[in-house]
Amino acid sequence: MKTDNVEFRVGFGVDYHCLVPARKLILGGVAIPYEKGLLGHSDADVLIHSLCDALLGAASLGDIGRHYPPSDMRYKDISSMALLEDVIFKLSQKGWSLNNADLTLVAEKPKIALYVPKMIENIANMCEVEIHRINIKATTSEGMGFTGREEGMTAYSVATIKSA
Repeated sequence: MKTDNVEFRVGFGVDYHCLVPARKLILGGVAIPYEKGLLGHSDADVLIHSLCDALLGAASLGDIGRHYPPSDMRYKDISSMALLEDVIFKLSQKGWSLNNADLTLVAEKPKIALYVPKMIENIANMCEVEIHRINIKATTSEGMGFTGREEGMTAYSVATIKSA
């Protein structure tokens, strides 16, 4: 869609990670006290991974696995915020910037409400947008499926980007 010579695009991202003991739980760039963490090649921040995929998709740049494959040891245990920083850079090189993003975490536990303002601040700062352009919410799966059994977490993101 074009408005006043500015083009807007929409992207959708989804990510899943298993919960395991002896790992830190990182969500939205925030370490959250919990008995389990998310398993992954990086820090496995499911929220940030879904956002990266939404942004890359909106810009027609593929997906997170294409740019940061788990087979590449450069990304072993990397902060997902560093991946987001690189995605924002890739978008800027193509003339795009984030307009807004809406992220949803699906998890039975832990409750994240206290941490959401810091997550929003982290993402807004990394994406160089005002905090009112980022929204994060959480829901449960009412005990159904792997998230309901507390085996993992899922995140969904929708993002709009705009041309410079």
